[in-house]
Amino acid sequence: MFDELVKFFVVLLVVVEPLSLLPVLAGLTEGADDTYRRRMSFKAVGLSAVVCLVFAVGGTALLGLLGISVHAFKVGGGILLFLLAIEMVFARPSGVRSITPGEDAEAHHRGDISVFPLAFPLISGPGALAVILLAFAGVPMASVQFVAQIGVILAVLAITLALMLMTGPVMRMVGVTGGAVLGRLLGVLLAALASQFVMDGVRGAMSAGG
Repeated sequence: MFDELVKFFVVLLVVVEPLSLLPVLAGLTEGADDTYRRRMSFKAVGLSAVVCLVFAVGGTALLGLLGISVHAFKVGGGILLFLLAIEMVFARPSGVRSITPGEDAEAHHRGDISVFPLAFPLISGPGALAVILLAFAGVPMASVQFVAQIGVILAVLAITLALMLMTGPVMRMVGVTGGAVLGRLLGVLLAALASQFVMDGVRGAMSAGG
């Protein structure tokens, strides 16, 4: 179980990629005071926590309701994460997590940026929700593993919030280039983990069919 928790933590942290949020947050809050930035950060992470926990609790039931097997979702979710990995490695928007120029312009004119684009699609976007559904599929709600995985979600969101609250100092220390290099390295790791999800799904489906 410990290995599964570590894998879940790494994949979720890579998908959320807190460092990539900081340039966006800095740009959208340029000229605003620190109070506004902190308020948007707390609200965005709070909303993301609600969305993630809803998917964690109701994800398995949703899959069952739609008639989707866990193995099929592993294959589909793995492909989705692989697209996100391509976006991270090549810095090319795949549509999985990025926002369009029009959406970016709209966000700059919003008074409240916590829901869009911070909470969705940047924090609790399709990639993160796919990872959560993959991790919680088939895990009994009353089990220790379920509670531990909830703790992993909260830990990742806590790290994200901490970095968002320190946007200025972190951006000065890491810089745009440093963040880009780290993002590409994490993208390679995510591509490997996404491939593993697909292989596990195919293997499981073949075993179930046999």
